[in-house]
Amino acid sequence: MKQTQTLLLLALFAIGTTQAQNKKAMDKKQDIEKKIDALMAKMTLEEKVGQMNQYNGFWDVTGPSPKEGSAALKYEHLRKGWVGSMLTVRGVKEVRAVQKIAVEETRLGIPLIIGFDVIHGYKTLSPIPLAEAASWDMEAIRKSAEVAAGEASASGINWTFGPMVDISRDARWGRVMEGAGEDPYLGSKVATARVKGFQGDDLSLPTTIAACAKHFAGYGFIEAGRDYNTVDIGNATLYNTVLPPFKAAKEAGVRTFMNAFNLLNGVPATGNSFLQRDILKGKWGFDGFVITDWASIREMMAHGFAKDGAEASLKAITAGADMDMESHLYISELVKLVNDGKVDVKLVDDAVRRILRVKFELGLFDDPYRYCDEKREAATIGSKANHDAVLDMAKKSIVLLKNEKNLLPLKKNGQKIALIGALANDKTSPLGSWRIASQDETAVSVLEGMQQYKGNTLTYEKGGDAYLGKPTFLTEVAWNTTDRSGFEAAKKAAASADVVVMVLGEHGFQSGEGRSRTNLDLPGLQQELLEEVYKVNPNIVLVLNNGRPLALPWAAEHIPAIVEAWQLGTETGNAVAQVLYGDYNPSGKLPMSFPRNVGQVPIYYNQHSTGRPTDADNNVFWSHYSDVEKTPLFAFGHGLSYTTFKYGAIKLEKKVYTKGEPVKVSVDVTNTGNYDGKEVVQLYIRDIAASLSRPVKELKGFELVSLKKGETKTVTFTLTDSELGFYNNNGDYLVEPGTFKVFLGTSSVDTQEAEFELK
Repeated sequence: MKQTQTLLLLALFAIGTTQAQNKKAMDKKQDIEKKIDALMAKMTLEEKVGQMNQYNGFWDVTGPSPKEGSAALKYEHLRKGWVGSMLTVRGVKEVRAVQKIAVEETRLGIPLIIGFDVIHGYKTLSPIPLAEAASWDMEAIRKSAEVAAGEASASGINWTFGPMVDISRDARWGRVMEGAGEDPYLGSKVATARVKGFQGDDLSLPTTIAACAKHFAGYGFIEAGRDYNTVDIGNATLYNTVLPPFKAAKEAGVRTFMNAFNLLNGVPATGNSFLQRDILKGKWGFDGFVITDWASIREMMAHGFAKDGAEASLKAITAGADMDMESHLYISELVKLVNDGKVDVKLVDDAVRRILRVKFELGLFDDPYRYCDEKREAATIGSKANHDAVLDMAKKSIVLLKNEKNLLPLKKNGQKIALIGALANDKTSPLGSWRIASQDETAVSVLEGMQQYKGNTLTYEKGGDAYLGKPTFLTEVAWNTTDRSGFEAAKKAAASADVVVMVLGEHGFQSGEGRSRTNLDLPGLQQELLEEVYKVNPNIVLVLNNGRPLALPWAAEHIPAIVEAWQLGTETGNAVAQVLYGDYNPSGKLPMSFPRNVGQVPIYYNQHSTGRPTDADNNVFWSHYSDVEKTPLFAFGHGLSYTTFKYGAIKLEKKVYTKGEPVKVSVDVTNTGNYDGKEVVQLYIRDIAASLSRPVKELKGFELVSLKKGETKTVTFTLTDSELGFYNNNGDYLVEPGTFKVFLGTSSVDTQEAEFELK
């Protein structure tokens, strides 16, 4: 009785605490709305439109003021209060100086929100986002974003243009490196983790920054993988594949959205009312603000959707684009459009209210200089704790694709190891793309990482230059395709080695925005070098540095060990070396399918069945290729370990469930190998017959399980309406009765299955 009373009191206390917290949050929200009302009552139309105007950093703020040209005009606008945000201004001194102008020299003193592309770190870099997604470790991903937010905020920044939550099935598109891959369920979990990492539990803390879910929407489905291209997808794909990670970001509390460059149904996303007004701000109830992508209002003229800047501005504001990034059109056109009666001032007021709301939430009105602490900047940027965190993230991101004859892990003593490849001694490429606050030559190279292990004889040979000149963020990477002068030295080193480690792949600037490719092979002379070295010593560990899935059929057939090491950021070399030598047992799984060749792209696991999926009639008339299998080279969810795992039979509590009743699915997993390790247990379903055809498999659950050698754990998943339903073509969520298959296993292809009925 006494225990029951105690539990009741604890429950009542918890309810009371929750109610008090909710009331406090509501009171704070109401207080902010009252402050916005009071401020907007004082604002002129020009000042309101100014809040909707974002300029790129246009001069050395701590230097002399610009006297002529566009920089001088922007500076004049800033002093008039006609700028609501600036981007790429960074560093406490610079941010404080520009904020001082906004706060102390304008009529109303409205602070700026300072934006920056903090994509996978600020100065201390984590792996590229696609690599992080390969960890399937949401807490590690949240921590990575938290570290990035800590460094960025210490440098004066309070808003990041991340996370990118676009789902993409096309490795030709360079921006796959910024996302979480091909699956909307995994992508939604990653989106949530990143938003919470950036924003924390309290956006007003000076260590957190506002996040931005981008690109809304469909950008990952551009035709032919060619950046900025058009998108043409059906509503089933839009609602079930494209939108779920955005909705997850919204539900996680993301405060801003960025619209996309692409067309959707013939309408540029920037001018798309269906996306921004109907879905985002209407159906989803999003109360933050939407920023355009760089100059995307102006680009609606190039799309053929607007005849001039005035029409482009009218269509953008009508559609729900609240802030103009670097088109310069809102500031030049909106006031006149309102005064001429072409734009309702209520649209402007709504946009400004949204922008001011986020500024209040960030605490900028309480203290505009809260992000401008030079002591914190010095103590935070590049700290040991940050390096330790990104190293941990890097190790968790590595995927062991192949390991025949247990070539890995390497022995720590008594081996002769030849390390080959220009990328093995590169301290810039491993930083990856989208790292504009970092400095070249700051990554730990693979050579440096392996040199920390002193028990073996390590010989390094470059094998020739990988690329010509110095690749930059604004130029194409020019690969060496003619100079083979380093081949012989590499072959000589390999011939006398016990094991050869070859580091090959792409340069860090070969993926990212504007970096579309029609070939997904090893560029330059790398494939030829690999084959030449193989002739003299087939005991090769191939370490891949890349920002997208590659097509490597020859390597997959011939090379005994392949490690997908992506571009892992600042601590790349240490992470790779610790995995190669077995100090860290790899546990990563692929977030994107690797094709056999580029002709298979787009390729993805959660495909729909055709009417002729198999060779049932023993003839040519079925869905296949005549020159290669239709399956991927390495499937979504694939990833090995230095240990082995055995799965028991799937356990279902019963065979028939009532709609709304939770379906519990469990499996015993045993570590049957010689190492402690981690396994990502994956659950997929298939709705056998529905009002819309459903994919042959859909990821609906996963759990990262740590198992000591010999240990068995029972892993249990619960399927609810959230996992068993889908969206119809009107955007309505349905859970339909019928037969479901459930799959459990170590990848999307290596599974066992069971079946249940939903009534």
